[in-house]
Parts: sequence; structure tokens; C-alpha cells
Amino acid sequence: MSASVIRRSPFLQLLPPLAIGIACGDRWPADIPVSVWAGAATACIALLALLQRARCPRLFGLMVQLFLAATGFTLMGRQLADSTCPLPEHEVPAAVRLCDHPIEKARSLMCRVQAEGIREDGQTGHDRLSGKEMLLYFAKDSASFRLKRGDRLMVYARLSPPENNGNPDEFDYAHYLHRQGICATAYVPSGHWTVCGHDSTVSLKQAAMDWRDRLTSMFPALGFEGDNLAVLSALTVGDQDGLSDELVETYSATGASHVLALSGMHIGLFYALFWLLFSPLWKRWTYLKLPLLTVTIASLWAFAFFTGLMPSVVRAVVMFSLLALSEFSADKPFTLNTLAATAFLMLLFRPAWLFDVGFQLSFLAVAGILLIHPRTDSLCPRNCPSVLRKVWSLLSVSTAAQIGVAPLIILYFSRFSTHFLLTNLWAVPMSTLALYAAIAMLALTPFPILQHFAAQVTDRLIGIQNDVLRHIERLPYATIDGLWTDIWAVSLFYLLVVLALRHIRLRTLRSAVLFLTALLLAVCHHSLALWDNAPRTALAFYNVNGCPALHCLSDGPRSWLICPDSTPDTRYLQQALAPHWNRLRLSPPEIMSAHDTCGTSVSISHNIVTYARRRICLLNDNRWQGKSSPTPLHIDYMYVSKGYRGNLHELLALFTIGKVIIDASLSDYYRRHIIDTCAQEGISYVSLKDSGAVRFEL
Repeated sequence: MSASVIRRSPFLQLLPPLAIGIACGDRWPADIPVSVWAGAATACIALLALLQRARCPRLFGLMVQLFLAATGFTLMGRQLADSTCPLPEHEVPAAVRLCDHPIEKARSLMCRVQAEGIREDGQTGHDRLSGKEMLLYFAKDSASFRLKRGDRLMVYARLSPPENNGNPDEFDYAHYLHRQGICATAYVPSGHWTVCGHDSTVSLKQAAMDWRDRLTSMFPALGFEGDNLAVLSALTVGDQDGLSDELVETYSATGASHVLALSGMHIGLFYALFWLLFSPLWKRWTYLKLPLLTVTIASLWAFAFFTGLMPSVVRAVVMFSLLALSEFSADKPFTLNTLAATAFLMLLFRPAWLFDVGFQLSFLAVAGILLIHPRTDSLCPRNCPSVLRKVWSLLSVSTAAQIGVAPLIILYFSRFSTHFLLTNLWAVPMSTLALYAAIAMLALTPFPILQHFAAQVTDRLIGIQNDVLRHIERLPYATIDGLWTDIWAVSLFYLLVVLALRHIRLRTLRSAVLFLTALLLAVCHHSLALWDNAPRTALAFYNVNGCPALHCLSDGPRSWLICPDSTPDTRYLQQALAPHWNRLRLSPPEIMSAHDTCGTSVSISHNIVTYARRRICLLNDNRWQGKSSPTPLHIDYMYVSKGYRGNLHELLALFTIGKVIIDASLSDYYRRHIIDTCAQEGISYVSLKDSGAVRFEL
């Protein structure tokens, strides 16, 4: 990217300092009072005016960037401060209002609520919690299934700040909730809450969600069902709740997930429809340009409203609204400056969007298309037939977008779809036809016979699309899974792409040296990461409630996962630990139960595991109760998990214990009891629920 391009794109200069300030505010949050920030901003603006009058462009530009960085830091800090507050240390009655309809989970109903007051020690509500949002998990029963948005409840529960499990490389769920404005979570058992009223006030977003529900309720009546119904709901209004796990995996493995994620592509198709209809009119009658573009922008925002004002749709609509307004400019209508302006305005409105995966993927995909597509598209010979040129253009766009998002997909999802070109050659045209057919179907609502015909066409198109994608999924080497990278490698990749494009444009010695230097940095970082993350012989205990397990790691990719349960369900554990195992480049662990097993590396006898000259006793039952031994057996690690109901004192006649590992599957009462016993006997212990996962190098 040359300096001239940056000079012609002012928002490309304004966006980076704002984003850096937001990232710093997220890393080191500080609640700066509004009065202090307003005073500093006023002084900074006055200084900028003086610098502008004194004609000091370099210093003026530096001060603008510092001002934007400080603005981003302050906005993000205040947003995080709104979701952080002191909480009572014990169960308290709290008055709350349901902000959204309950969402059914595996074992509970999740409700996003707003606190209206908390009573503690007979006093009135705490102002510090009034207006704060929380996540409450209600036990499933006939009463909780009748809850609806707007209900006012009095609940009796212990509020806890969002916490992580402390497992290595796990998703930072606690910080994610804080970015979403959630200050506390709580589980509410049956009988610990009561409905005390209803608030019928509806916000704009809630009204949009209601209209979205009304729209999706029409589809089953038109004959849609199963996967076709789920894909139609995702295509038109972004409702992905009905998608089955198998269908999501099909679209993910083939690289077609962007078809289901309502965002830039769908809004672009919607905008293209209006542009094709209206552009011939305003080219013939210039005075129609303003009203027709107004209708286009209003239609885009109406579409966003009917999708429930989803963030991904809102940012796409903002982008294409700016594109529509740029039709009044004689310059190229859609540029990197337009893209940067969209991101800049959205981050000023909600800074936490910077960390939203959809936000990052959508903007980097468009940036990749803007930067790379013109160069790859020009490689097609000019005498090429029109059909082949269109195919080449589609492949060029797909490749450019894939280059833009591939590092982030590997970072967040640890996979790469190798058949993305074949997928997009099929999925993009088919989803375009399906979306236009769905729009026609909805537009024909006053004409039921024609609408049912359009519904049959739409249903058939979606069915064919799903069937072909399933065939692509079954092709050899459709995906490469288990990949791992870090944020520094991703940053170096994007730096390499920018420097490569810059060298292709300038073709100077300096640009070549910069590119090769960045390439050397990337190779050095990759080599250091391989050395630092090489697997080593160790024992690991993870904090995954309901799935106690001992992980025996070797110096290579092979490892063993030993579960005390005879029929372990390790799906959640493997899902939670997959990023960590990918970083260590481990093969899928060999799962073993605690039955007697003798192997070359791991042996198990009477729930005692021997590995790398260490003994680990898996204590999940009372098999040692009432037994004694003249010579106590030395146990390096005593792993206590659910199922054990004895007293550690009685085990001291059988074993000499080096360290006790207390699993999170135990109840709070029994965990406390074991901790007290260890303290009395002078035995070292680790509570996984309190400290998170632990690893012992051997």
C-alpha cells in the first residue's frame, strides 16, 4: 500500500490509533470520569486548532492520532466499567426484569436480565447494581418455561462475577461477557424465584426481534421444514437457532459458513438488486437520483430491522449506505477509505465490536477483495470469453476474500477448508438465486398462489445447495483440522500481504528489503513457536466440571487421557482443551478408563496409574475404606473426584501422599472438607476449581 493511497484515504489514518486505543483500554481498563475526559478533550482540541493555525502538519497529525487513541481508551474503559461492580458475598433477594426471551440450554433456561434493585440485610436496593445486566440460569420446570420477556421477578440467588475455568488456551468467556455488558451470573433453583409483575415496554431492538419472529413463523406454513427451513431462516433474517450440528459442520467444512452468516454478502446482493432496478432510471433522469438512493438506503435499514438489528447486518448496512451516498461522488464509489470510515463510525458507537469475530472477518474479507482482487482479476486475458471471465472474476474474489480471512479462521477455529474455490463456485450463485427467490416469495404475500409457487422454487434451490455441499464435504482432504497459530503470527501474515502488494506496486529495492525483513521475522517467530510449544513429558489435571481426567503427555504427539469413570463422556473436555492440544501439536489423546491396563507407557492397577515413574491414585469410590497395609505405598498424586465419600485420614494408613488434587466435580461442602483435612495433616493440595488446571513437568 503506497503513501499516496493512504494520503487519499483519511480514515485509513484515523482508524488505527482509535483501534489501538480501544485495545489498550480493553487490556488495561480505567474508568475515567466524564468531566476529566471532557476537559482533556477541550484542551486537546484547542491545541489542535493552534497547531493548524501555526501550520505544523506533522505535529498536528501526531496530536490527532494521540487524541483518537485516548478517545478509544476512554470509551472502552467506560464500557467495561459499566459491567463491573462489587457483588454481595452471599445469597440475596434481587428484583430483576427479563430483557429477552429465555434461551433453552442443556440443563437450564438462560435469561438476560436487568437488575432493578437488590435487598440485603433487610435494606432497600443497592444503587450500584440498578440497571446492570446479568445472566440468570433457571432450573427447567413447568414454571420457568412460562417465562417471557418483560417479566419482573424476585429471585433469591448468589450473584457471581463471570469466571473462567483456568484451563490453558481456553476461550476467555468471562471477558467476553464483560464486553457484552454482563456484570454477574447466577443459577436460580426451582422455588427460588417468583413473578411479581410484567413490563410491556418494548425497545427498538426488541420490536425488531418480534418482527423477525413473525417473519420466520410464516415459513413452515409455506411448506418449509427441516434443514431447508433452517437455511432459509439463516439466509433471510439471520436466525441460526434451527441449524443442526450436522448442517453447520457441512457448511464449515466446505468453507461456506459465510452463506449462513447474514452479513456483507447478503446485504450486497440486496443492494445490487436495488442498484440494477434504479440506476437506469437516475442515469436517464438525474433528478431521480436522490429520491431513489434514499429509497435504497431506507430499504436496507428496513431489512436490517426485520433481521432483529443483528450487529453483522447493521455494520453491513452502514457500509452499503456509505456506498450508496458515494454515488454522488465522481471518484471510485467504494474504496478502502469507505471501508475504514464504516469501521471508524461503528467503533465510536460501540468500541467492543473491535473484538467481535464477525466484525473482524467481514472487514478483512472486504479489505482483501479491495486490495487483491483488482490485481488477480487483471491476469485474465482480455480476449477471454465472457463466461470464463465471470468465472475467473468469481474465483479471484473468493481467493482475495480467503486470503483476508484465512489467518483469523485458523486462529479462532483451527481449521482450513481446502475446497473453498469449488464451494464458492457453487454456493455463491446458488445462495444468490435462493435469496432472490425468497425475496420474491415474501413480496408475493398478497398473492397466495404465486407465493406458494415461489416457495416451492426457493425450497428446491436450498435443497439442491445443501445436497451438493454435502458431496463436497465428502471429498478427500476437504479440511485441514487441528491447526494452531497466535495473534503475532496473524499480524505478521497481514504485514507480509501489505508489504508484498506494496512491492508489486512500487518494485523498488527498499520495498523488497522491507518485505524480506518481514518474511524473516515471520520465519523466526514460527521457529520459536515450534520450539516453545514442543510437547514434553508431563501430567495435567484440567478444570472441567463433570469430566475428571488425568492427561499423561509424552515428548511426542502421543498422549493418554485416563478417566476414573468406566464410561467417560469426554466430548466437552476435548472441545474445551482442543486449542491447547493444537498448540502442543498433539494427536488426539488415547482415552483409557481406570480398569486394569498394562501398556508400554502407562499401566493401571486398582485405579493406580503408573507413568514416567510416578504413581497417581484415581480416588473416585470407597474401595480403600476399611483396608490397611503394614507398608504404606507412596503415591505422588492423589486425584480426588466425584464418587469418593470417605475420609482422607483413613487413607494415610495405606498411602504416603505427596500431593492431593481436588477435582471440580466435588460438591463445595466436600471440597472444603478435603481441604481442611489436608491442612490438618500437612499435605500439599491443589483445588482445581480455585486455581484452574495444573501441569507437572516430569
